[in-house]
Amino acid sequence: MSDVDKKVDSLMTILKENGYKYTDKRRLMIQVLVEEDRYINAKYISEILWKDYPGLSFDTIYRNLSTYVDLGILEMTEINGERFFKVSCIDTDHHHHHHICLKCGKAKIIHIDLCSKLDIEELKGYKVDSHKFEIYGLCPNCLKEEKENV
Repeated sequence: MSDVDKKVDSLMTILKENGYKYTDKRRLMIQVLVEEDRYINAKYISEILWKDYPGLSFDTIYRNLSTYVDLGILEMTEINGERFFKVSCIDTDHHHHHHICLKCGKAKIIHIDLCSKLDIEELKGYKVDSHKFEIYGLCPNCLKEEKENV
């Protein structure tokens, strides 16, 4: 069994444990996200799924993506008003942040917990349950490609 299949199986198990039915459409959607291993939008996912399931509605795809985010299976970010999704880093045991390439969608893990490094005066007396810090720009490959095309 390949690493992709193992990852897809583990994510499908999370769905099942939370009362969701196993369907081939859900499996394919998760498989696309695992194989891509980057932030992608619902339109991209729908174009791939429509090859096998031409009657599948965009609303169904989007609703499933939102469910996966709620379950912690996917991470979501918003760029220019559009939502992008990638498989969560659930196999890491430490808090981290990401640099997200605005061209290819690849996310590079940044191994630092910024909140633990900061003494935020405005939050004294508050309880912080979570936070999200993302850095956007271009990865080295996309930056090189952009410079070559100038």
